[in-house]
Amino acid sequence: MSELLLKAENITKTFPGVKALDKVNFDLRAGEVHVLFGENGAGKSTLTKVLAGSYLPDEGAIYLRGQKMAFRNPYDARSRGVSAVYQEFSLVPKLTVVENLFLGRELTKRGFLDKEAMLKQARESLDDLGFDLDPMAKVGGLKRAERQMVEITKAFQGKMSVLILDEPTASLSDKEVIRLFELIVRLKGEGVGIIYISHRIDELKKVGDRISVLRDGRNVATLDMAEADEEKLISLMTGRDYEEIFPVIETTPGKVVLEVQNLATATGLHDISFQVRQGEILGIAGLVGAGKSRVGRALYGLEKITGGTVIMEGYAVEEPTPITSLKLGVMYFPADRHKEGLVLCRSVRENQTLAALPLFEKKGFIDLKREESTVRGIVKKMNVRPGRIHGAINNLSGGNQQKVMLSRGLTREVKLFIFDEASCGIDVGAKREVYLFLKEQAEKGAAVIFISSELTEVLHLSHNIVVMHAGTVAKSMPGLGATEEDVLSACFGYDYQNICNNGNGSRTGGSVAKSIEG
Repeated sequence: MSELLLKAENITKTFPGVKALDKVNFDLRAGEVHVLFGENGAGKSTLTKVLAGSYLPDEGAIYLRGQKMAFRNPYDARSRGVSAVYQEFSLVPKLTVVENLFLGRELTKRGFLDKEAMLKQARESLDDLGFDLDPMAKVGGLKRAERQMVEITKAFQGKMSVLILDEPTASLSDKEVIRLFELIVRLKGEGVGIIYISHRIDELKKVGDRISVLRDGRNVATLDMAEADEEKLISLMTGRDYEEIFPVIETTPGKVVLEVQNLATATGLHDISFQVRQGEILGIAGLVGAGKSRVGRALYGLEKITGGTVIMEGYAVEEPTPITSLKLGVMYFPADRHKEGLVLCRSVRENQTLAALPLFEKKGFIDLKREESTVRGIVKKMNVRPGRIHGAINNLSGGNQQKVMLSRGLTREVKLFIFDEASCGIDVGAKREVYLFLKEQAEKGAAVIFISSELTEVLHLSHNIVVMHAGTVAKSMPGLGATEEDVLSACFGYDYQNICNNGNGSRTGGSVAKSIEG
């Protein structure tokens, strides 16, 4: 057994009205990946922030290589070899990549900044990690995936004993994820201990050695990864059986709400045709770059349509825009809730009613009493925790932020919902609540387009499935009876079942499309 690197004993942390951690025990060995798994609000991020010096525990002790530690701040923890990459980026948008990498530990030469040395080291670090980034680029102009690369590179700077990765693949492409996993293997070989948080169970099985499950601020189990199958993990995390995660959607699709004929866009979509009916969930699947997200954006008016026809309830929409879409009863929810879906510095109330402010207008002003009453009802219905509607939405967990964004559809009449990666970056418990939201809207008679990289949820939730490949519809199929092989064959443009046969009758690579995005 390898050296015990990090140990936390009876860690307790309380915030006003909430006990986030309740006597949690945790340990990390040198050269292992120890996964933290649990619902949003279970205490995973709080525990890692205690271990990395962002929070001081109310009770308990932390030991690093047997020596008791009291990290005063993240800088103190980093100086002792404990680095963290969180979901919430700690970058300064107005500074360049290299300036962010050396923020707080700038190199100097004869009393002045040694910009040449910092640039050289930044290039070497980025090249070593395989990240194709310009070190002189302003971070504010980078895509979310590129900012994630900067955060990861920043954590790799200097001597490291413990690395904490909180949802590190949420914004990365398949190629970047593979590169990250290669780096993890390298770090394990160098004796670095890694604490890894992710909601993607198939991903955890690839990288994890052990897994600890948190529920309601307590450690309910620690298992070797070989013992941790999906059903057991979900049961430990939620206290529910796996079969309960996907609801049965009891609707009979009605009249056509949306018809798309030979749609083409300036971004490379072509010959896109499908229908979606009242009470129907149409799943759209595809690989990275296949164009599935661009379909939703084009229909809502966020990408320019260059050909084809969009017909909404018999009305030909010549050039969709977000304003006309809302007026027609179309509601779109983007994949990146932080960048496009929410105003993070504003309150839950303001984010909740963002798409329905005219409905609360009274004599030229917002009727705050009616708005607050409506929002309180929705927050209670959607089980948003905590339920304080005037607090900044940035203080909520990812799953609760997602619920606030999606529940905008309850503030006005919606005939067509377009969900793009609605379950991305949230835990299984929050996913179930999202699925129940979809079920409720479909059973009320709304049409639903459900764009997802999670093949399992597309197969479980869709009445019909459209599979994208190279910017067009590769195949349409009924959801009932569809298999992973059916969808993957269309995703890749070949007979997936045959190509996955390794010559002795066994299939390999069956989870290839489960954690893709785009």
